[in-house]
Amino acid sequence: MFGVVFPNRSFPIDISTFAQIDTFHWVLDMNTFVGEAYDQVREMCIFLLNGFTLPPNKALAVYVQSPGSPFVYCGAVTLSRPSAVLPLPWPEPGDAGAGQPLQLTSPDAAPLSAKIGVSVEDVGALASLDVAAERRIERMAMRVGENLFNFMQSFCGLDGSKLVVPTDILDRWFKKFQERAKRDPEYLKGFAL
Repeated sequence: MFGVVFPNRSFPIDISTFAQIDTFHWVLDMNTFVGEAYDQVREMCIFLLNGFTLPPNKALAVYVQSPGSPFVYCGAVTLSRPSAVLPLPWPEPGDAGAGQPLQLTSPDAAPLSAKIGVSVEDVGALASLDVAAERRIERMAMRVGENLFNFMQSFCGLDGSKLVVPTDILDRWFKKFQERAKRDPEYLKGFAL
């Protein structure tokens, strides 16, 4: 059905390495796989195997779980996107914060080891197939906004408790931003880091 590779850490691993919980859920115990250094495994490639037919409205969703924390969604693959390299954002151990409702064990049992879960789910129920791309876009938007704020701040005057900027400040910033991007192709890449 699927296979995974941990870049620079493993050969391709097939579904037989995962424990099958039920028809639609599989779990890989990372403590058995890499020991306590599970959080050093930063990404994985998941891929559908040739000949496997996943219904068009279904996806294989990937989740990670640190000891004592809920599962956190990482991304998914579908027939139209049969492989993906996904970052593994391991939550802090014991962090009961913003996890996903994926249940592969009893809700009362705290996990004793780190796990990667794979689940067949409806595509429409998943937030996004590419969580990493969304994070990169968010990070880029924040850095562009920070650049604008810093530029505006350098022209600010004080009027009581308010900052006052020239009326053409956005035009000036945008022109400077465009000129710098044309001169230095690496400039925009710096915002995406």
